[in-house]
Order: sequence, then structure tokens, then C-alpha cells
Amino acid sequence: MAKTKHPCLLAIALAVALSGCDEKATYEPAQQSGTNPPLPQAKNFLMPPMQVPDGVGWKEGEAPVVAAGLKIERIASGLMHPRQLYTLPNGDVLVVEANGPGTEPTTTPKQLIAGIVKNRSGKGGKGGNRITLLRKPGGAGGEWDKHVFVENLHSPFGVQLIGDNLFVANTDDIVKFRYTPGQTRLDDPGSVFADLPGTINHHWTKALLASPDGSKLYVGVGSNSNITENGLAVEYRRAAVLEVDAESGASRIYASGIRNPTGLQWEPTTGKLWAVVNERDEIGADLVPDYLTSVREGGFYGWPYSYFGQHVDTRVTPQRPDLVARAITPDYALGSHIAPLGLLFYQAANLPQKYQGGAFVSEHGSWDRSPLSGYAVVYVGFRDGRPVGVPEPVVTGFVSGDEKALKGAPVGLAVDAEGALLIADDVGDSVWRVTAAADGSGR
Repeated sequence: MAKTKHPCLLAIALAVALSGCDEKATYEPAQQSGTNPPLPQAKNFLMPPMQVPDGVGWKEGEAPVVAAGLKIERIASGLMHPRQLYTLPNGDVLVVEANGPGTEPTTTPKQLIAGIVKNRSGKGGKGGNRITLLRKPGGAGGEWDKHVFVENLHSPFGVQLIGDNLFVANTDDIVKFRYTPGQTRLDDPGSVFADLPGTINHHWTKALLASPDGSKLYVGVGSNSNITENGLAVEYRRAAVLEVDAESGASRIYASGIRNPTGLQWEPTTGKLWAVVNERDEIGADLVPDYLTSVREGGFYGWPYSYFGQHVDTRVTPQRPDLVARAITPDYALGSHIAPLGLLFYQAANLPQKYQGGAFVSEHGSWDRSPLSGYAVVYVGFRDGRPVGVPEPVVTGFVSGDEKALKGAPVGLAVDAEGALLIADDVGDSVWRVTAAADGSGR
């Protein structure tokens, strides 16, 4: 972390930042959900208001709270910042343990203070730079067996299996390993398959999704800034979804103007590519809504010049009215600053019927909004391939009622071999498993 020659001034500025809660949100996240969310007038702050709970983790016997008809159990603990989950065909579950590489320079007091504030939550915990394999033991309940599957990765996130090739998206490249079913540790040293944009890494995660036929890989690449404050040159091939040929590694921009696309998934009814997207900060507690959207080939989604369609961001220079004119309005707003990082279309039968056919979204939680938003797994219903209704809280209790203590934060989502919902919790260093309650009641 960068040092300052004026610790007293830093302390004063930090106190000002933390007291910024007088800039309150007007809307509840659900009120800003749907196809046409209310968008208030943008504000411009010298120092944006910040509110972050202190990361405390889970005490013995504690767990998140689930909706009625569900139960939850912890199947892994003591992990190193688990971010992503992937279920292999034999039922083993891969847990990607990682955090950012720490290569983003701190160039302004605002960045320094924001970093300090956000790290208080535990979200800045040291990542393992590895993948751990979980295997369900015989018998019911309890934690699953853990095996270190592969180590010495570089801020990994996305993982996909195509045939006997396992692809892992590091922050700056895709590596390929030979995988044999049943392995608890890879014996292949792996090789670099394709380069990915890796400078600065303001957004370091690289989501990864294979096409249904296994011929392509789709990569979510976030921007290198909030709104190009680091210059346009470092945004080359960023704020985009890339399409990578699974044989040659050749790539192209599939869709652009998407500030930070994560949780890439195929919508089962239409077969279209969908993503959850983290939008821009620092223009108000109610701006800008993060969103869930289909991703059109060749589509442009506004970043950095506009948000939620053609609402111009006046902070960006130079302006590009030509690009704004063709900016696509996202399909579905999720609420401002919820930080969606995981997306899962649920097609299994373990959970109650009401959760079948729609999408679970993990909300990692806000840092510049009061009251807090996110810190939950929600369910969005779908009808005829389109989202409907408002997000329904399914897994909550990650943050205390007084918003001062953070026990966990949901990130990656997966379905295990029995149809249970799995949740990676990077603050609680755990993996949670949600199933239908035998007696029809929640925890």
C-alpha cells in the first residue's frame, strides 16, 4: 500500500469519507430493478460517500439465513479467498481461490482512501492463487474432502472443461491443462493457451464460459478504471466480452462497452449468452444500477460514455455521441452498487419448483452506498427467456443488522451433482450448500 507524508491529513480525509453516510440512497435495490429503473440526477463528489462493514467472519455455529423451504450447510472452510466454483462431470467441485494481483497503482488520495475503506471488509484478503478440489465423502452432512488441485496460478477466476482440456483464466492469460477424470491433483504442468488484457487490473477477474459445442470460450474482461481516468490506451480489449477459439486461441471482441461483465451463462430457453455487470461508481448512492443482460454479438452497452442505455456520463472526455446513439439498454436492472459477481440459471430439481427456470445472482455488496446494498444471493424469475418480477432474497445474513459487521460475501455459484446450490464466500473463506428443507422450512 502506498505511504503518505501527511498521515494526519489522511486520517481527516478518511474520517470525512466514512462520515459520508449523509448521502443516503433514495431507493431500495428492488425499487431500482427491472427493465425501466428510476435514475435520479447524477452527482459529482470530491470524495464519494463510503460505508463498509468490518470483516469479522463466521463464528462457530453461524451460517447465512435461507428463505423458507431451504436449508444451508457449510461444506468447506479455511479456504484462501474462494471466488469461483465449477462442478466437474464426476461430481467433484473446483474452488478457485484468488484475489487481485496488486498491480494497480495508487495515484490519487481518493484511491488510497477507497482502498483502505474497502479492505476493512475482508474483501482484500490474501488469495490462494490455486484451485482446491472438493469431493463429497460417504455419509450425510459435514465438510467435503479437500485436495489441492493446482497451485501457482496468477489471480485465477474462470474455469471450464472442454473434453479432457481444463481451461483456467488467470488475470492475464488462459492456461490449459490435461485433465483425467477422478484426479485430485493435476499432473500436467499446463501451458499458456491465450493472452488476456493484463495491465493495471483495476478489474482483475476474468470470467470464463465455453460454448455449448465446445468450440469457443467467452471471457468477461472488466475495465481498467471507473470511467477512463487511467486513459483510453489501457482500455484496449477491456470492458468487453471476448470470444476465443478453443482450438487456436485466436480471439476477437464479441461485445463491448460492458464495464465489468462477470457470471457468464447460457440462458436455457433461448440459448443466448447472458452476464451480470458491475456498473460505474461515484455519481450517487442511486447510480448506476448494476444489471443482468443478454449479450449481443457486436453489441455496445455504453461504457464509459453512457449508462443504462443512452444516459450520458458527463465526466467522460472526449464525449462520443456516435457511440451513445447505439448503446444498448440492458435487459434488467438489479439495483445500484450491489456488485453482482455470480450468475446461475437453475435447471436442476433439488430446490423447490419456484426456483426452477430462473437465475440466481450473487451480490458481493456495496462500498459507496448507505444504507448498504447487496450482500445476498437473490433469485430472478424468467418467463420465455426474459427476466420478470423483482429480485427475491434467497440467502441473506452475510452482514449484521446494524450494517457494522460483515461475516461473509457471496461470489461464485454452481450446482452440484445432486442439484444443490453452491455458494463461494470469499470473506467467510467458505463454501455453502443450499438444498430443499425436508420439512419445508428454512433454517
